[in-house]
Amino acid sequence: MTEVTTANQNQIYRIGIDVGGTNTDAALLDSNLRCVHKVKVHTTTDVNEGIVEAVRLLLQESGVNGSDIRYAMLGTTHCTNAIVERKHLGRVGLIRIGAPATTAVPPLAGWDPSLRAAVGPHSYIASGGYEYDGRTIANLDEKEIAELCRRMSGEVDAVAVCGVFAPVNREQEKRVGEIVREVLGSDMPVTYSSEIGSIGLLERENASVLNAALLQVIAGVVRGFKEALDGFGIHAQLYICQNDGTLMKSEYALRYPILTIACGPTNSIRGAAHLSGLSDALVVDIGGTTTDVGVLVQGFPRQSSAAVEIGGIRTNFRMPDILSIGLGGGTIVRLDDAGSVTVGPDSVGYELMTRGLIFGGDTLTTTDVAVKLGRAVWPGTNADTVDEAVCGKADAVMQQSLEDAIDRMKTSADPVDVILVGGGSLLVPETLAGASRIIRPDNYDAANAIGAALGEVSGESERIYSLDDWSYDDVIRDAKESAMNEATAAGANPETVQIVSVEDIPIAYLPGNALLVKVKAAGKL
Repeated sequence: MTEVTTANQNQIYRIGIDVGGTNTDAALLDSNLRCVHKVKVHTTTDVNEGIVEAVRLLLQESGVNGSDIRYAMLGTTHCTNAIVERKHLGRVGLIRIGAPATTAVPPLAGWDPSLRAAVGPHSYIASGGYEYDGRTIANLDEKEIAELCRRMSGEVDAVAVCGVFAPVNREQEKRVGEIVREVLGSDMPVTYSSEIGSIGLLERENASVLNAALLQVIAGVVRGFKEALDGFGIHAQLYICQNDGTLMKSEYALRYPILTIACGPTNSIRGAAHLSGLSDALVVDIGGTTTDVGVLVQGFPRQSSAAVEIGGIRTNFRMPDILSIGLGGGTIVRLDDAGSVTVGPDSVGYELMTRGLIFGGDTLTTTDVAVKLGRAVWPGTNADTVDEAVCGKADAVMQQSLEDAIDRMKTSADPVDVILVGGGSLLVPETLAGASRIIRPDNYDAANAIGAALGEVSGESERIYSLDDWSYDDVIRDAKESAMNEATAAGANPETVQIVSVEDIPIAYLPGNALLVKVKAAGKL
């Protein structure tokens, strides 16, 4: 634990909570973004119980009054778990605006039967769509849309609308949304694909349907988080962590829950940057179950340039470039009859303190190895029964796995700075091949919660422009304005919003002077 400090009457505090598979971490930061106190509790089957316990301990041990906490941030695995486990998903009606151009590939192609069954049978292709430059392929048939809505009546919880090249021209999607609400009621949630993914139709469609299916999940998360805070007299502005290392207001999260997918590793990367003072480095986050390796670029996580699969479904909305391997503090070490040692990928997780050998259990784990080799100290444990020779072999396997992961995430052969965070980072030796320096900053074991609390809010724009119709300067200006408006809508102070990155890519396979422009903006709360 950090040293408990006496609460300052003039301080405005913020609380960051990150729910992981093994532990729920919470950190309290003051006005200067200094970590005042941190706690770690086991993640419970009902994750809200773990959140409540973390907040209770944080207030009790820090002595801070709940009424002095103005901001509360939550990074959670709720949405990821709902997709992977096929639980608590809402029923979704999908309208693809793309006939006759896109009828060759049906909606939800490639979805496995269990996930398809969870979202329901209402998937349709209607007339309409645009070319890459915004010209109309086919006109919308409003009577057809209304009839499709009537078929869904009473059988869907939300509707996803996906049009061909909708990120370029959103008019048809917006009109379909209006008809959906006219027929199914003004309170029917509608997800527009142009607000979720990038250009590729099928991947953007998949992401939109998943987003619509998660609306009930995120509503429960926000409600539970608010109730947990209210119970301690904390009446703070609520923010939910996004997977690009920034935040969004809870109201924004209620519309775009899919943006919370994979926010845990990005919280750790942002926390690592804050704690180490570095803006460019490799971050290795070792928890109880997995190790996540990410890349810090100008203070933010590097984004993946490839389509990403979530629960077996291919999507193209923004995701961090993260490599996960089955190595954590609770990872199981095995010795076979031939004397070979294997490490993982399975873990004892939150049962470490009952199953680990040094705690009197019957399972050899990586934590046992670290304590036996003197790399970690755990008071009240006994490593006498742990075989040192086996530990040496296991350590070599663990080190090789980490070095391979680092090598895969580097963009050159040159050594890079490596920041170690997460409670399991005690497993790592003082040197690793490919690392110029290994930095383990203060409060490294709460980097995820600290990253959650840091409080930058972002917005993005991704669109194809035709340079036959626009000048290059006008294109960049328009894209920047769009990204800054998105950041403001997500909760950023307009006066602090700045452009973080601009990327423009000529698209040779489209006619004319086509240019794909991606812009990211971020600002303070």
